[in-house]
Amino acid sequence: MPTDQLSTTFAALADPTRRAILARLTEGEATVNELAEPFEVSLQAVSKHLKVLEQAGLISRGRTKQWRPCRLEAGPLAEVAGWVAEYRRFWESGFDRLDEHLRQLREGTE
Repeated sequence: MPTDQLSTTFAALADPTRRAILARLTEGEATVNELAEPFEVSLQAVSKHLKVLEQAGLISRGRTKQWRPCRLEAGPLAEVAGWVAEYRRFWESGFDRLDEHLRQLREGTE
């Protein structure tokens, strides 16, 4: 069981259904029934996915009469973006070396 926020966030994001739910919530709040519509799984299964997302801090649930609309909480995604950004520098340095190599090859053939 993950103990740090980044691990908890990645564990929650590991499932495609949960990522699809988060994508839907970028459009605005939705009830469990609305979130379950595109999936061929039970409401209980969707509720389990929502519980994982809620425990990871990626969603929150309000209370409006008998409904509990879900909303996206993007804060934990910022930590993920920061972690990925560290590796982006690594990839970009590789592209810079490739660009330099290709430039040298072009200059050698002209």
